[in-house]
Amino acid sequence: MNELIGRVFSFEKSTFPNQSTLFAKLTSEGQSPKALMISCADSRIVPEQIMQAQPGDLFVCRNAGNIVPPYATQNGGVTSTVEYAVMALGIRDIIVCGHSDCGAMKAVANPAGLDAMPNVAAWLKHSVAAERVVTEGYKDLDDGGRVRAISLENVVAQLNHLRTHPSVAAGIARGEIALHGWFVDIHAGQILGLDGQTGRFTPLREDKPLPVAHAAARRFAGEPVMEAAE
Repeated sequence: MNELIGRVFSFEKSTFPNQSTLFAKLTSEGQSPKALMISCADSRIVPEQIMQAQPGDLFVCRNAGNIVPPYATQNGGVTSTVEYAVMALGIRDIIVCGHSDCGAMKAVANPAGLDAMPNVAAWLKHSVAAERVVTEGYKDLDDGGRVRAISLENVVAQLNHLRTHPSVAAGIARGEIALHGWFVDIHAGQILGLDGQTGRFTPLREDKPLPVAHAAARRFAGEPVMEAAE
């Protein structure tokens, strides 16, 4: 803990003065982050580091298992964060980011031991769909392969939940919001992205188009009523 406190002093003495112009701008003009990232609370996954982001670039929501509960009327931190990001900040890109060796997904794969953590057990029920997909659709996986598959399918499941949020659903229909599913492979130092066209995760590469889970494209099931021209 003393080491962490020392870094706080370093921020005040070195980091802040070296970026004083940026912080002054953020203070006077407010924030306009480029994306919302919903990632796991795992200490090994740092969204700002992965994105090489500066202060003001990212709006971040972290929780165990990078979970997005389906929309409900009960207030919740993730729901409120998503709503604020879309409606107040005008964010147009939302990233759900999972990772390898995820403790939450290990618990989803094998819930033994969760009896003493009832709140964690209840929270992880939002990932049951991912576990079911793997159990019924994947064959001949060892324990490590099963956890990895659940982690990947969990990103897909949470993206589906995200689309139940009214602010997101409306933004998608207007063609103003794109959804991204990412997976950080800690062991390989590699980021995988969900390609919505193929349904598979592929490595993010500088010389290739960015895989997008749900591209921003205007879509209405019916014919929207257009205002009469004046």
